[in-house]
Amino acid sequence: MPTKTKKTTPIIVEEEQTMPNADETITFKRSHFYSVLVVLAFAVGILVGYVAWGRGGTTAAATVPAQAAAAQQPSGQVAEAPTAQPQFVRYDIPTEGYPSLGPDDAPITIVEFSDYQCPFCSRFHDDTYQALLDAYPGQIRFVYRNLPLSFHQNAQMSAEAALCAGDQNAYWEMHEVLFANQASLNNPEGTTLEQAAYNQYAQELNLDVTTFEECMTSHKFAQFIEEDMAFSTNLGVQSTPTFFVNGLAIVGAQPLSSFQQLIDKEIAGEIP
Repeated sequence: MPTKTKKTTPIIVEEEQTMPNADETITFKRSHFYSVLVVLAFAVGILVGYVAWGRGGTTAAATVPAQAAAAQQPSGQVAEAPTAQPQFVRYDIPTEGYPSLGPDDAPITIVEFSDYQCPFCSRFHDDTYQALLDAYPGQIRFVYRNLPLSFHQNAQMSAEAALCAGDQNAYWEMHEVLFANQASLNNPEGTTLEQAAYNQYAQELNLDVTTFEECMTSHKFAQFIEEDMAFSTNLGVQSTPTFFVNGLAIVGAQPLSSFQQLIDKEIAGEIP
C-alpha cells in the first residue's frame, strides 16, 4: 500500500458548466506550468454535444496554443500570445495499480476521474461507457481513479466499497452496483449510508460479507483514495467526470461522438 500522506481536501466543485466558445480555454495545473487546453479541431463535435447533452459538462481539452505554453511567467500567469496552430498536450496519468478493464497493450487508454455519487458520472456510465467499449472492441483499456467530492456524503465510502470488493476480484461488479444504486447514495436526507447497505450489495455479489465489512470498517483503502484525490487536485481537475484519452483531456459527461472524434484521430496517428 502507498505510504501515508497528509490528508488533502480537494478544491473541486461539481457544477453544471456552460459550453465554452471555440476560443475559450480549460486549464490544468502541473507542478511548474499551467496548460491552456482547447480542441479547435473538434468545435463542431463540441457544439453537437452541447445540443444533445445540455449543460452537463465541458468538452475535450486536448490542445494549447504553442506560444502560450512558452510564455508562462514566473508568477504562474500565462501571457497572451498571438493566434497559432494548436499543439496537443498529453498529461502523464499513472495507471499502474488502479482498477482497469481491457488489454494492457490496448492502443487507447482512457483514465476516468470519477465519483460514485456524481450525477454527471452516472450519466456517462449509463449513456456512453458501454457504447464506447463496444465501439472499439479490444482497443481500449479503461482505468478508473477515484475523486469523491467532499460534499457527497457517500462518495468516499462507495469508493472504499468498490476497492474492498476488488480484494475478492469483484471490483467492476461492485462498480456497476454502485452506479445502479446511485439514487440510494443520493438519498433525500443526505445522510451517510450504514455499513449494512454496502454489506447488502456485497451479499448480492456473493462476496464473503464478513471479509468485505472488515475491509471497509478498517478503511484499508482510505489512504489510497486520498492520494488519488491529491494527484487530481494538483493536476487541476475541476469537475467530475474528467477523462484522459492517452493523456488528452475530455471534461464532462460527453456523448460517444466526442470520444470517437478524438480516438479516431489518435488511432490514425493524426495527433502528435
